Amino acid sequence: MARGQGVTIRDVARRAGVSITAVSHALNGKGTLSEETRARVKAVADELGYQADAFARGMRQGSIGAIGLVLRSLDALGDYTPVGVDVFERFAGIVSARALAKGLSITLVPDLTRSPVPPLAFSMDGYIIMSPHEEDPVAALLERRGIPYVAYGNIPGRPDFIHWASEDDPYAAHQLLTHFQMAGAREVVLVSGTDTNAWNKDFQAEYRRWCSEQGTTPRIYEQSERSGVDGGREAGERILADGVPEAVLCMTGRHAAGVQQALQAAGVSVPGQTLIAAASDSEHARSSRPAITAFELNPAGCADQLLEMLQDLLATGNAQGPRLTKARLRPRASTRRD
Repeated sequence: MARGQGVTIRDVARRAGVSITAVSHALNGKGTLSEETRARVKAVADELGYQADAFARGMRQGSIGAIGLVLRSLDALGDYTPVGVDVFERFAGIVSARALAKGLSITLVPDLTRSPVPPLAFSMDGYIIMSPHEEDPVAALLERRGIPYVAYGNIPGRPDFIHWASEDDPYAAHQLLTHFQMAGAREVVLVSGTDTNAWNKDFQAEYRRWCSEQGTTPRIYEQSERSGVDGGREAGERILADGVPEAVLCMTGRHAAGVQQALQAAGVSVPGQTLIAAASDSEHARSSRPAITAFELNPAGCADQLLEMLQDLLATGNAQGPRLTKARLRPRASTRRD
C-alpha cells in the first residue's frame, strides 16, 4: 500500500470555503476571524485529518521505524485502565517486545478521529488496530491517508479486508458451548457486549447456530462493556426475571462475575443449578468464588502474525491473511459438577 501525500492546508481551505491564511489563523488562534468561522475550519481540519506539524509533514514521506497501536475497545470504553481487565495491557506489552525484536518501536495512540491528535500520529509507518468496529472510522481514516494497517480481529461487514489476525472465535464459541453440553447443560444464555466488533458478532452467530442444532430458543442479553460488574449484575437480574437457565456464557469476565453475584444473591447455586463461563479471562473471573471458567486469549501468537503481516505490507504492499490462532480454555469451578 503506497503512502498518501497527506492532507494539505489547501485542502482544508477549499473544503471550508476560506483562504489559506484564514485556515492558518483559525488553527493557530490568530487574526480576527469570527468564532463561527474558526469552529468551521477546525471541524473541517479534524474531518480531513489535517496534520499541521512541520516535522510530521517532513517525515510523512519516509520511514521512522515506528508503528502505532490503537485499542478500539478502550477507545469505546472511554477508560484506558479498566479495573481487572488485563488483556489489553498484555497485548500492548507483548506486541511492543516483539516489535523491538524486529527493529520497530510501538507508539500507543488514542482514537485518531478525536481531537487532539498526537502530532506524529500520521507519520507512523503503519498501524495495528485492536478490535476494530463495524464501519470503523479509524480504519477509514487510515485508508484515506494511505497509511498501511493490520487489525487484531476482522472488520465486520468487510469481506474484502484480509489483513487481520485473531483467535478463531467461532471455534472458541463452539468449544465453550460443547463444554457446557458435556456438563449437562442444554439451555444456554448469552450475555453479549454492545461493541460492534467481530468478537461479539462471531460469538453471537455461533451461539445462534448451536441453539438451532439443539432445538433451543436463543436468549441474548446485550450489556455495554463499560458497565462492568454492575452491568453483569443487571444482566443477571434480567436473566432471573425470564427464568433460571442451565448455563450462562458472558463475553467479558467482569460481566460474568456480576451475573454470578446476581444469581447467588437470588439463591441460585453455581455450578449446582447454573454453569457460568466467560469468553475472555480477567482478574474478576479468576478471583470470583467459585472461580469462573474462561478463555485465555493468545496475544503473543496474534502479535507475531500481525507484525509479520504489517512488515510485508510495508515492504511490498501485499500480505497473506487472514491468520487464525487458538485461545486456551481454562476450566474452573464455575462449570465443574462433581
